[in-house]
Amino acid sequence: MPLPPLPDSALNLGASARDWKQAVMLAGKALELSGAVTADYAKRMVQVVEEFGAYIVIAPGLALAHARPGPDVHAEGLSVVTLTEPVLFGHPYNDPVSVVIGLAVQSSEEHVAGVAALANVFNNPSTIGELAAATTPESVRSILGIAHEVSS
Repeated sequence: MPLPPLPDSALNLGASARDWKQAVMLAGKALELSGAVTADYAKRMVQVVEEFGAYIVIAPGLALAHARPGPDVHAEGLSVVTLTEPVLFGHPYNDPVSVVIGLAVQSSEEHVAGVAALANVFNNPSTIGELAAATTPESVRSILGIAHEVSS
């Protein structure tokens, strides 16, 4: 299964966040701007980390922010936030985080497929650094292997 579309509105490159909560909220806001979710979804993504810890920091410098499917998810969606200054999530090995990927799904099947598709992308150890350094939507889509769709 390919990754979901990544419109320009789902990207926030070179952002600033004072802490992990703000970084996750930025990923949620980008998902909201793309039309995939409502504002409540970002709050639920923060609650996941508060409840289960920093397991969303899946590789050095990379967090995969997400929450369970719910009524605040309108469509499967992906967002990318790059941080000018990395933030600590409290992960023992993979902090600090400079790239936050937001993932919204409508079913557990979409969740498994989305995570698997992302895992394939991040099998390349240089991908996180390339994303962190990306300055244009086109470069982000190229790094992730996502075809360009009409921007929203």
